[in-house]
This record gives sequence, structure tokens and C-alpha cells, in this order.
Amino acid sequence: MDARGDSAMGRARGRARGRAAPRPGEADELAVRPGSGGPLPAENQYNGGRSGASDGVSSLSSRMQSVSIDPVRSETPLPPIRIPESGPEDGAEKVEIIANSFLLRRRPAFALYQYHVDFEPCVPSKEMRNMMMAEQVGTIGQVFEFDGMGLLFIPVQLRDPITELSSIRKTDKREIAIRLKFVAEVGNDDLSTQLQLYNVIFKRILKFSELKCVGRNYYSPAEAVPIPQHKLEVWPGFISSILDCKKSPMLIMDVSHKILHTGTVLQLMYDMLKECRHNVTVFQEMCSKKLIGQIVLTRYNNKTYRIDSINWNGTPKSPFTRSDGTEELFMDYFQRAYGIRLTDMDQPLLCSNPKSKGRGGSGEDLLILLPELCYLTGLMDEVRTDYSIMRDIATHTRVEPATRVRTLESFISKLNRNPEAKNHAEAWNLEFADKLHTLIGKRCKKEQVYQGTEELFYNAANADWSREMKNKRFTAPISLDKWVVIVNDRDKKLAGELVDMLGRICPPTGVNVRECEAVVLPDDSNASYLKALREKVNSSVQIVVCIVPSNRADRYNAIKTFCCIENPVPSQVVVARTLMKSNMLSSVASKIAIQMNCKLGGEVWNLQVPISGLMVVGIDCYHDSSKKGRSVGAFVASFNKGLTRYYSRCVPQAEQQEIVDTLNVFMSDAIKHFKKVNGSYPGTIIAYRDGVGDGQVQVVSKYEVKQILESFKTIEPGYCPKFSFIIVKKRINSRFFARTDRGITNPPPGTVIDADVTHPKWYDFFLISQSVRQGTVSPTNYNVIYDNSNLKAIQQQRLAYKLTHLYYNWPGTIRVPAPCQYAHKLAFLVGQTLHREADQKLYDHLYYL
Repeated sequence: MDARGDSAMGRARGRARGRAAPRPGEADELAVRPGSGGPLPAENQYNGGRSGASDGVSSLSSRMQSVSIDPVRSETPLPPIRIPESGPEDGAEKVEIIANSFLLRRRPAFALYQYHVDFEPCVPSKEMRNMMMAEQVGTIGQVFEFDGMGLLFIPVQLRDPITELSSIRKTDKREIAIRLKFVAEVGNDDLSTQLQLYNVIFKRILKFSELKCVGRNYYSPAEAVPIPQHKLEVWPGFISSILDCKKSPMLIMDVSHKILHTGTVLQLMYDMLKECRHNVTVFQEMCSKKLIGQIVLTRYNNKTYRIDSINWNGTPKSPFTRSDGTEELFMDYFQRAYGIRLTDMDQPLLCSNPKSKGRGGSGEDLLILLPELCYLTGLMDEVRTDYSIMRDIATHTRVEPATRVRTLESFISKLNRNPEAKNHAEAWNLEFADKLHTLIGKRCKKEQVYQGTEELFYNAANADWSREMKNKRFTAPISLDKWVVIVNDRDKKLAGELVDMLGRICPPTGVNVRECEAVVLPDDSNASYLKALREKVNSSVQIVVCIVPSNRADRYNAIKTFCCIENPVPSQVVVARTLMKSNMLSSVASKIAIQMNCKLGGEVWNLQVPISGLMVVGIDCYHDSSKKGRSVGAFVASFNKGLTRYYSRCVPQAEQQEIVDTLNVFMSDAIKHFKKVNGSYPGTIIAYRDGVGDGQVQVVSKYEVKQILESFKTIEPGYCPKFSFIIVKKRINSRFFARTDRGITNPPPGTVIDADVTHPKWYDFFLISQSVRQGTVSPTNYNVIYDNSNLKAIQQQRLAYKLTHLYYNWPGTIRVPAPCQYAHKLAFLVGQTLHREADQKLYDHLYYL
């Protein structure tokens, strides 16, 4: 199989793509400006509550992870989306669903007043700001909610629009001026601001539990589960947010786990120094490669930070300037502030730039961390590929549905009985239900999967037809008439076994395998592979197979760059170790045969598509690994009736540039290619857009959707296909469970939830398309932001489910529609390996599979 192919799809066994790193918590210790040694409060990243601080909305563009936003030519607003009625229809099977959502039984019925709080001079510590506000109860009253940043809610309006207060900072006895500026009265119809308040209140309530805030979520260090054989430990905890839902505002809550290394970053650096045999240059390069970008936790305050750089010239003996103008050594500071005596006085300093996360700052303020006090969170890439480690971690992090429900309800019940938490909630007239919300979902009909003309009778509960595929003819087989195999001398026996196996398993699929041209290399150098490729690849070669001794990135990149750009030809890279187990060779060869057939333009299995003239589109992006601040936008569009062949384009772009500038060109070219193949233009186009957060929906609607609509006008006068634009989201905290005769289980594949817990103003739904053997299945959210397709909601839902069956790297359902996954694969290949678009000869091939 291709060396960078999917490790696992369909059954949610693989790790989630592009998992978002935890946002660093507000630091409360040190910050120094490079080269100045001058004092900078560690929480200056949000201006310490001063006016002009970023509100998170104004910096939206800097936080966007998607793909140009130049002003569009037309500012005509799009028509409002039609929100269809939800519920079972067209004979869909009803499913009793439990959502990980708690109803808000009561909400504040009194007036609320919002204030903005400024501190002068700046107070870096969030804890200290909270303490100062707690001293002001004589003015603001006993009932107030302050988020620690600059947002204050109180139930009584102060007499003056600006109220001046003061407090004495305990660390240096300096007087701090506190200014409260009236912002607005929060009316009953201002649900957005109310939700802000509810979330702040609930975060305060959580502090009355035994959980500790780490990043944005809450965990229990006291219940940490050690995994000593891997030097890891798992902290159990919870993710929570209060959102507006169709039924009413709800508390969405889920079980979460924080994975920490038990060894410090300093210990890891010692190990790397030993590995490098004390070669300082190599050691520093290795540290930078492995540590920069990682998230660490400092246990003295349970806060997380991102490592942005390493100061090799600084040590704990280096001085910094405090806010009162005096100098102090880092080693003395930690001894004084936390009672920590450092052991290594020559360790370098880790630097975290709190403004590098796109908060609108200059990026000049650095937080200083010490490796000896930092613990890595999460897992490095090499750990994620270690099956043994991942299996041991999963033992503690995979939570079965019944256990998940019991854990969530038990925690909320316990919180509701906690006297301090209960009193604080009652002060705001806030009450949460003890039980998770129950609703009725529906299940899409089982999809009939065909291989050629023969139906595959698979188990719908597993949504996997790998066994049923054996010895059956592909839907559209492509014979191997002219192909080349390149292998180094050491692995030539494995290559021969692979070729022999392909010759045995392919004929029943309709793929005739002629003898390949084998090239045996004297060594495994990049130069040897490239020399053979240049000598053997010509216009008559269908596909080239390169068997490599290891998954080395530079060799893989060299091979793919040649085969995709220099001399375009479909290529298959196979790591030799995958061929070493003789009992697995047939299975491995079958997967390779499927990939090769698809890359040549063939089809493996197919479904019935009831909509004639349908084109489906997938759009995604990926950050370019070769250039900081660059990303790759990918676009794929189907051009056959079975929705299995794709016209694929991509564009490298600046970090804050959107794919909108090229969407119209890509869409126009795809429509023309569709006509070239089918003789007519598509009558219906459904686009699925991955990688969009809730805060970006309006931007995507305003720019990207409009550009696609504009592209239709360039085809020919009067061309106006039916069109839907759907945002696909995987990074969500919603979970669903089915109540059955067997107890609480995962909902079956094809389950749709479009009532109660969906957005009240959106045309959205949740779809569970996969089956998992262990743990809880993850749903996917679909948000239809533009629709004139005339399709009913159940038709959109069934089409989305149908498309999860058509990703050829997995003989089963996956979590997103196939065009989304193909767009991701394309963007990943270009962003990680090619760094430019492939040759146009490959546009209509799944060369990136």
C-alpha cells in the first residue's frame, strides 16, 4: 500500500486528523522581551484587561485555518436558508437517542448588566485579577461573575457609566486602578451574551469540584492513571460548553482525558543528548524539531503552554526585570514563588509566545519556562504510530456508552448536591437537569453495495464489506499491461512475492496482470530510485511501483515529486516491512491492487445513485510543512454517475488566503470536465466543505458560496444547476447513545439526529456513519448553509450517508463523505510532499490515494 496511505478508516480505529492543540492557559509567571531583559507581564497577551484588547471576533481572520478572502464583486446577500422540519419521515426507522446534553431547568429571570473591566497598570496574573474583583463586593455586590479577563456581569446596574475602584497588589504593594465601564443591559432576547454568562458561571461552579482547570477543560490529577511502561499518565476529566439548541440552551458535556508524560522535558533533553553522543549541533537541531510546537504543562500551576522557541543562551541563572524595576534570577524566582529548588543550572530556557496563536498581538512578548518544570502533553507522531503504546492508552481512554452516560450523570448529580456549587448556581437562578436529554432520532436505510453487478451482502451493524469482496469482479477493472517495479537488491525477494501474489489475486477481480519490468537497485539511495525512474518511466508505462526499505520522508518525497510533477505517472510506494509476514501478504496485496486500480482510473465497488446528473464536491485544506504560514487548498469533484471518479485540483496559498480566489476556476473547470465525459453539464451539485469552525460559517457563506455561484455564470448563458453547500465538522463534543433492549449502546450506522440538540437557526444534522468495536462512536455534524436543490432533509441525510461508503481506501463506511476525505488526501500529499500542484495529466486520477 502507499507508504503514506490511511492507517485506519471506517471503524474509527485511527487517530483523528488535525487534532487541535489545547490553547495555552494564561501564564502567571514570567515574560521577557527578547534582547531587552525588560519586564513584561506574562498575561499581556490580552492586554491585561485594558481597552483595545482583542475580543476574539476582530481577530477571526488570523485564527482561520481554512483557505483567500478578497472582497467579492457582488455584495448581494444570499437568500436565507430554509430550515426543514425534523423527525422521522419516508419510513425511516425510529431510534431512541440519549444525547450528552443536560437541559437548563432554570435561567436568570432578572435583569443582567455587562461591564468591561480595565486594570491600570496591567495585572498579568488572572488569579490576582480575580482576587482584586472579589474585594469589590461592597460596590458590585455579592452576586457577580467575572471571567478573569475583562468581562463582568452583575444583576444590579451601577449608578455611573464608569466606576473607578482600586486595589493594592499584594506582591509589590502597588495601588492598581480598576475601571468598570458599562457596556449594555442584557435583555432576554440577547441569548448570545446570556450564553457567555452561563458558561462563565459554569466554569466557576466547576471550581467547587475537585477538578483542576488545565487549558480550557477540567481534569482530576488525583485520579491520574499511570502507564509506567511508557512513562505516561492519563488524567480523567470533562469537556463542557453551554450552547443554544432547538429544544433550549443545553449544557453539552463529555468525558475527556489529558495524556501527560511523567518525565520532564529536561529528562527528554538528556535522552536526546545521549542519543546524539553529545554532539551539540545535532542535539540542538533534534530538540528544536521534537519540542517546538509541543504543548507542555507546568504542574506548579496546572497550566499549558506551547513551546515556540528555545533560548540556548539563557539559563536559570539569567536575570529578568520584575514589574517594580528590580532584577531577579529565574532560579530565585521559582524558589520564592513556588518553593521549587532547581537542580540543573545550565538548562536552556523554553519560550512560549502567547500571541502566536492569533490573538492580535505583536508576537514580541515571550513567556519563559524551564524544561525541568515542564511535562509534555499529548503524543508525539512517532508515539502515535506505535501500536503497543496506543493500545495501552486506549485501555484507559476508550469509554463505553453505558459507562459514559453513568459518568456524566453521576458528575452532574454530585455537582448539583455540592453546597458551594449549588449556592452559586441558585444565586443566578441557574439549575441543570440531573439526567441526560433523550430524543428520537432516525436511521437511514442500509445501503446496497455492489461490486460490478454483484451485491455484497454485508452486516449493516458493522458497515464493513471487506470479506464479501474476495474473488469478485471490480466494478471497472483496469488491467496491468505495462508496469514497472523498482526495488533495492535486499528486498528483491519480497518484490517477487508481491508480484506473484498480485498475479494470483487480481484475475478474479477482472484485472489481468502481465509481467512487470523489474528494476533491481544496488542500494536504497534517493539517487538510485530517481535514476531508475528517469530511465524506465515513459508515456507507455501505466503505473510504477517502488518498494522501499523504510518510510523515510525524503525518499518518499523524491519519488512522489518525480511521479506527480517531473514525469506524471500513477505511482505506488510500498514499505518492504509490510510484505514480510507471509500470512498477511494476500491481504496486503489486495489493498495494493485496489489502490492501483483506482489510481489508474478504475472503480472497485459502487452504489445506486438516484439523482441523475449529480456532481459531488469536496473542499479541504492542509498546512504546508515546507513553508511557515503557507497552506494548501484542495478541491475534488466527481465526474461519473457512480460518484467514484474525481477531477482533482489544489492550490498553495498564504496562511490567511482563502481558496475562494480559485474556487470559481476549479468549479468551472470541473463542470466542463463533467460535460466532456458525460456529454452534458451536471444538473445538481452538492459541495461538502471540511475544516470550518462555527465562527467561520458567515465568512464561508459570504465569500466561498458566492464565488461558486458566480462560476456557474461562466459556463454558458442560463446555466444554473441546483446547488447545496454543506459544512462538515468532525471536531465536535456532541455524543449520542442508543437506548436498546441490550442497554445503552452506540447508535447503529446511518443514525441521524436533527431535533432538539441541533442549532435553532441552522439547517444542520448529526450523522453517525461508522461502527466501532470499542468505546463510543463519534458523530459528524452537517450544516447546510446554502440550498436550492429541492432535496428533502432526509434526502440530504441519505446522500451524505451514501457518500461515506465510497472511499476506496476503506471497504466500509468512514466518518465523512468520500469527497471530503479525497480532498484531505490531496491537500495532505501536496502540503507534506509535493508543495505544488501535480501535473494536469493526473487531474482525473486518484493519484493521491
